[in-house]
Amino acid sequence: MFGRSLSDDGDDEVHIDLSSMIDCIFILLIFFIVSTVFVEETGVAVNKPDVGGASGLESNSILLAVTSEDKIYYGGESIGLQGVIGKIKPLLTENPEMPVIIQGDKESSHGIVQQVHGQALLAGAGKDKISVSTK
Repeated sequence: MFGRSLSDDGDDEVHIDLSSMIDCIFILLIFFIVSTVFVEETGVAVNKPDVGGASGLESNSILLAVTSEDKIYYGGESIGLQGVIGKIKPLLTENPEMPVIIQGDKESSHGIVQQVHGQALLAGAGKDKISVSTK
């Protein structure tokens, strides 16, 4: 009835069509590439103070670094205190819930870190969205 009859020859070649499985693999690959989130590091090494209970960096955040020489970096570029608003305001208008993380070196001046905090507030970051990163 169904399938082969007894008189059929056994010489027919059987093959498996893999093109639909390859299509699925490529669709999954494209999905994972598009949905990947990249973290843009500050570009300088900061020696952060050790504070208990500090949380890790969030994957989608604005990272600002204050070095021991009191220089402010974003994306590996020295921006200075006046450049903080210009760099992060466009990012905050695109996503107002994006957290701002200030990586202050333990040898940096407390006043500079606080001034960066104030500039982030002026740029539109919420008080609860700004944090200072420690070890």
